[in-house]
Amino acid sequence: MASICERKNQKGQTRYQVKIRLKGRPSLSATFDRKTDAKRWIQEVEPDIRRGRHLPTLEARKHTLGDLVERYVADVIPTKRSGHKKDRALLEWWQGELGVYFLADVTPALIAEARDRLSRGVTYRGRRRSPATVNRYLAALSHAFTIALREWGWAEENPVRKIRRLEESRGRIRLLSDEERTRLLKACHSSSELRLYPLVVVALSTGARQGELLGLSWKDIDFDRGVAILHKTKNRERRVLPLAGEAFRVLSDLSRVRRIDTDLVFAGAKSGRPRFPQKAWEKALQEAQIQDFRFHDLRHSAASYLAMSGATLAEIAEVLGHKTLAMVKRYSHLTEQHTSKVVARMNEQFLAVDS
Repeated sequence: MASICERKNQKGQTRYQVKIRLKGRPSLSATFDRKTDAKRWIQEVEPDIRRGRHLPTLEARKHTLGDLVERYVADVIPTKRSGHKKDRALLEWWQGELGVYFLADVTPALIAEARDRLSRGVTYRGRRRSPATVNRYLAALSHAFTIALREWGWAEENPVRKIRRLEESRGRIRLLSDEERTRLLKACHSSSELRLYPLVVVALSTGARQGELLGLSWKDIDFDRGVAILHKTKNRERRVLPLAGEAFRVLSDLSRVRRIDTDLVFAGAKSGRPRFPQKAWEKALQEAQIQDFRFHDLRHSAASYLAMSGATLAEIAEVLGHKTLAMVKRYSHLTEQHTSKVVARMNEQFLAVDS
């Protein structure tokens, strides 16, 4: 027997909760925004229940989405190498939106509705959330459901897989012009923060990420070979950074005045722990009259220098630590320009026709 109850949520919105109870079968329930959807669900599900085809596990009826988030935060997130705080914040948003629902009642339609609310919302900075940000929220929830499905036996399926992801932009690329690079390096060199200039130079020379550089230890630098070894990278693979020119020199100079309370190359001035010199960085950008530029954009600039120096996309990907070429195709136009110049010089030298 099926029943439909009209309820109001905390926001005053009307919801229709369906309950199906049949003798000898576990009861089922689901919640819908429209009564017509609730009736349609009864028509579709009740016959299957009678035939024994629609029997969700008792665990899915026992645990809520809030239970899922709490266990995931306690058991799974601590095992991750990075992104602890971000993943927790993303999942806690879902807990606040859908935490009261049993896992069996968390339908794709329910998630899609929450996704749209998330997309329309604004951040603490007053900006509307980007499609990429919304997709990260979905990815976090999807992984939690995958764990619940494969390891805990709490769910029968991952409903997030049925949700359409939002179309993302091709990605932001902000490169330093030659004049901006000169002004920035000059401002960093004159900064009272002694770590800033070496940090920026090594980032421009190697294309390493901010987190990778902040985790770099002196024991990981081999000055005889001219390399630095990154043990903790985004793709969890060790990577070797060649050190040459100004990057090698500034690290050599910094090693002569290294601190004795920490082995980190770019440790914070007071704590001895990894800490980015944000205030000094912002001051240097202001003095250099550079706008709309982030530290991560140094990585893009390094990639562009490699491309214009004749490196192939595969070589750029290897230096930056990308497993595929997809992320470096944005620099293909720079490698094409270099290739065109090489072909032009070849034609002038060997295929020129005397008039």
